[in-house]
Amino acid sequence: MPISSCGRRLTTGALVVVALSASMLPAFAADQNLIAADNGEVRCTASMRDLTRISLKDDEFASVSKVSTGIATEDFSVVNEPVRGDIYLSVPDGFSRNAVSFFGTTRKGFVYKFVCSVAGDEAVQVFIANADLENPAKAAAAIPASLSAKDGAVRLVKAMYEQSIVEGFEIRQRVLAPVNVGALRVQVIGEYRGPQLTGKTLRIENKGSKPATLTEESVSSWAIAVSIANPNLKPGEATTAYVVQATGEDQ
Repeated sequence: MPISSCGRRLTTGALVVVALSASMLPAFAADQNLIAADNGEVRCTASMRDLTRISLKDDEFASVSKVSTGIATEDFSVVNEPVRGDIYLSVPDGFSRNAVSFFGTTRKGFVYKFVCSVAGDEAVQVFIANADLENPAKAAAAIPASLSAKDGAVRLVKAMYEQSIVEGFEIRQRVLAPVNVGALRVQVIGEYRGPQLTGKTLRIENKGSKPATLTEESVSSWAIAVSIANPNLKPGEATTAYVVQATGEDQ
């Protein structure tokens, strides 16, 4: 597991402070890659002005169930494309709701509840992988309560990197709005929330014309543990960072 630093108390925290505050902003119309569990909830972002494609990895949609309100500004369209088994969402002009929700059943028998916020003018793609199909033999990880906060945080970073289920933790596979911090674009793409610790997965992209070096100090000021997959980013390159903090510190 590539880790640049873990378990240090840091000082400035520009990136993660700004990125965590993005939960109140509309989501950016970028490709979304999510992992979902059978009977679980998938939170994503759908386009307000264009089509949204939702595609399953190694599976296809068999049917979609939604409620029709009969009110033009509150209804939305779902089309099941038969060749690839994808579905396409669209909302009408003047759509008055902040989100669409529906159930999707796959040919392999999985059922997902979708709750998709609506924002943006561009077409959107959402790619869903099933957690059981991705890691069929992986048992749930455990973080004993007897561990210190530092040791528990190190173990949580490892679980997030491996996309493991962790006993007692709620895994939220959601994509929040990216924010720009200088030449860097920072986006929260996942969260592990437990009673004592919360882990955030960040995508950090260098949008500038010069190389950028990420340090622990530029990622978080209050984290118990930090891991940066690739701290040296050339222009256009992106990396993933994992940040673990005490639950409630970002509220």
